[in-house]
Amino acid sequence: METERLKIMDHKRNQIGIATRKEVHRLGFWHDAFHCWFISEENEKNYIYLQHRSNSKKDYPNLLDITAAGHILSTETIEEGVREIKEELGINVSFQELVPLGEVEYSVTKPNFIDNEIAHIFLFKNHKSFEEFSLDKDEVAGLFKAEFNNFSEMFFGNREELFVEGFEINELGEKSFINKVVNINDFVPHQLSYYRFVIQKINERLTSNVNLD
Repeated sequence: METERLKIMDHKRNQIGIATRKEVHRLGFWHDAFHCWFISEENEKNYIYLQHRSNSKKDYPNLLDITAAGHILSTETIEEGVREIKEELGINVSFQELVPLGEVEYSVTKPNFIDNEIAHIFLFKNHKSFEEFSLDKDEVAGLFKAEFNNFSEMFFGNREELFVEGFEINELGEKSFINKVVNINDFVPHQLSYYRFVIQKINERLTSNVNLD
């Protein structure tokens, strides 16, 4: 993955060239990314889905994250980023099934790692059961869901812990269904403003008259 080639941009979003993913994160070039959050409605409650990143991931291993996400390659459009859903979760979703939530620019800086990302964020109304997902074990260790209201409360500082239910997979791809309690430290440390933006945009969709199906 370090050799993936990405379009790089300046702070005004003008394309200034192409670089490998390794160089993008070493030098902090701005680049595009595809983010898709899954939600579902069950027994009059809304749930949000969380990817459990593989322990072998170079960045943020073993943490909970966006349902499906990835970089937009230099040869791709934003719409083609939908491939990440199939690659990571093993289900077919078309771009036409997604609801756009907007874009967010955010930066994360760590030693030898600068992530300046333009996140193109989408929402998908999920009707599939956990049994229908087939995870890429090199990328994803599990998939969980949490009540959206509780998820929202945690990222707005009104709840310390979050109950999640779902499954993890072993090296053979076999699923073990588990429930557990997590907290904000179990999540990828995207900027708090990012999580709150996503929550607000999802809440707007859920409380509007727009049909997400």
